[in-house]
Formats: sequence, structure tokens, C-alpha cells
Amino acid sequence: MKKPEAYAMVEILGAANAVQVVDQMVKCATLDMCAWETTCGGHATVILAGEVSACKAAVDSIRENPPCEVTGACVISGPSDELVLVVSELAKKLK
Repeated sequence: MKKPEAYAMVEILGAANAVQVVDQMVKCATLDMCAWETTCGGHATVILAGEVSACKAAVDSIRENPPCEVTGACVISGPSDELVLVVSELAKKLK
């Protein structure tokens, strides 16, 4: 897996809401879905990768016009090798 320029991460409550968030983000910018992590409390974190500007645009879109309640959102530019490894491990769950 090629090291991405940035990750866009959004946390929401509920899997259906996560689908809405991912849909809105990929319609806003060219991003690749990397990982999806859920916890027993119903929170879901989606992680998408792409260029820094695309990640920022997608996260800004969610912040400005959220399709549901968003509990957290961030962009990580220039991710460390360790973070890339963590996301790669999470990505294996999607396959």
C-alpha cells in the first residue's frame, strides 16, 4: 500500500450514519476508503485517504453540513509510518 498524503477521519454514532458520511465525503473529493472501525458503544470511525486538500475539503464538508451527529473529525497530513501500519491493519478487516 502506497503511503497516503493524508487521512480524513470522522467518528459518528451508528453504522447507517457512517455510510452517509462516507457517501458525502467521496462525493466531495477524490478519496479512497481505507478503514471502518466500530466499538460496542455504537460509535463508528471511518478513515479515508487522499491528497491533503481532498481530505480537508471532505472533512470541512462534514463539519459544515453534517448528515448526522458527528462526534469527531480530523485530517492527519503526512501520516507517520506507524499510523499507516495501524490503518493498514484496520483495512484488513474490510476485506
